[in-house]
Amino acid sequence: MSTSSFLWKSSYSPNTPLHLSYPSIPLYGYLEEAAQEYPDNTAISFFQNGMTYKELVEACNGFAEGLKELGVGKGDRIAIMLPNIPQAVIAYYGILFTGAIVVETNPLYTERELEHQLNDSGSIGIVCLDLLYPKVKKMKKVTSLKWGIVTGIQDYLPFPKNHLFSLSLYVQRKAVNKKQWLEQGDYSFRPFLENRKGKIVREEIDPEKDLALLQYTGGTTGLAKGVMLTHANLVANVQQCRAWFSESKKGEEKFLSILPFFHVYGMTVCLNFPVSIAACMILTPRFQPKQVLKLIHSEKPTLFPGAPTMYIALLQISKIKKYDLTSIQFCLSGSAPMPVEIIKRFEAISGCHIVEGYGLTECSPLANVNPLYGIRKAGSIGIPVSDTLVKVVDMETGEEAPVGELGELYIKGPQVMQGYWRMEEETKAVFQDGWLLTGDIGKMDLEGYFYIVERKKDIIIAGGFNIYPREVEEVLYEHPAIKEAAIVGVPDPYRGETVKAFIVLKDNMSTNEQALNEFCRERLASYKVPRKYEFRTELPKTIVGKILRRVLIDEEKSREIKENNQ
Repeated sequence: MSTSSFLWKSSYSPNTPLHLSYPSIPLYGYLEEAAQEYPDNTAISFFQNGMTYKELVEACNGFAEGLKELGVGKGDRIAIMLPNIPQAVIAYYGILFTGAIVVETNPLYTERELEHQLNDSGSIGIVCLDLLYPKVKKMKKVTSLKWGIVTGIQDYLPFPKNHLFSLSLYVQRKAVNKKQWLEQGDYSFRPFLENRKGKIVREEIDPEKDLALLQYTGGTTGLAKGVMLTHANLVANVQQCRAWFSESKKGEEKFLSILPFFHVYGMTVCLNFPVSIAACMILTPRFQPKQVLKLIHSEKPTLFPGAPTMYIALLQISKIKKYDLTSIQFCLSGSAPMPVEIIKRFEAISGCHIVEGYGLTECSPLANVNPLYGIRKAGSIGIPVSDTLVKVVDMETGEEAPVGELGELYIKGPQVMQGYWRMEEETKAVFQDGWLLTGDIGKMDLEGYFYIVERKKDIIIAGGFNIYPREVEEVLYEHPAIKEAAIVGVPDPYRGETVKAFIVLKDNMSTNEQALNEFCRERLASYKVPRKYEFRTELPKTIVGKILRRVLIDEEKSREIKENNQ
């Protein structure tokens, strides 16, 4: 059945329209609107310190004015390498005010990864955490960087001594005079904002053509690619979020903005979306389960966008029920598939309502979400958001697959990227007649709900059978002793590939390979049952908690090479 039938339209919540109108504004127009309508509302709450929307837009004005004095102009690329602190918000909108393009950069990048991204984007400046400044100084010698603006966690808002969180990841540098340790041409964040004339800097923007963001993909299967997102792409995704959360009250909501802004999921649902409805963003630079529960208890957020591993981690807190989580109306899960068993257990313990969504960097990122007020199907990524078409394409015939059959997901909508930065061939490879080829394998049911089975490149072919890792992982998550599981294909002399399970057990729980083998054989066809098991204390993850199967596969390859050379 063709996508033109819109099987999902009858599954929309009553207040969610199938089609939307989109304002022709720059992305920063939402911030200006919030500051005009709700100037005294708290925009940012950071360790119990608040910044109003009026104060935020004034700080962004000052930052933009400083950038203009440095010669920053329309189309220039400026990198941000910060955790979720107020300076990250100020830098983000300040850069956009000038017409420059934001290049979000992961603070945990290695020098090699950072060098690639800065060179690929041609960034001329960077706003970074003081702890990362030594790395930035090295980059100035091998990239196009001309200057850096350096900031610490304490640099902008007052930082109370008795705060809620332990910042063990960001060990505070001893107080020094930054003028003595900054190289010539680099700047400290606070002085950079001080003594500005308050001149309003705004570059004329064509939302449909002008880029707001170069968002680099994770690079788990090769070098990261710069996804080109225009102001219109990002505005469209914000409007789609607003339509989905139609009962959100402008000027009244509080977002638990824990997902990092340098990840496209966090940037849209924890920054752009809340600003568009003048919400309060509760920031913290690091996810720590116990402290997050304390933060929910004290700050009373109404929306909590998270990742599966965050919910898994919260479930491990034995005294979770002593915290008041009732302020949260909805939890949104994305960035990786959410095991059905985890949804059931978290909801049973917390009372929160989790809706699972799906997106990718190339879609700004939101494409599918379960309805908030309709039927929510556990294990499903939901239905396409407004003005978004999704179809399942048979990988052999290239034709649209029948309902219920597996194929690659294709997406079309106003939030879909313009292409990959300076990569014409790679861009052509992922577009077909205006459709974005996602590389994700899934299916659609009769009510228009979609289900992701696996990444196309992650399929395990064992003895001629196709095995989808997520299917095996779902079974493993049902085991009472398993906290986390990851399935990968490893070389096998007979089957070509075979299934290996990497397991993390819950605290004070135990099991063994034989028990797990029996457990899986009761629930899976024999060819899908893992032939090998490895128990670990943790699994490699991205900064937003997505388990990196590619790292596990690379480790297996290295191990095989080493064994063959012995």
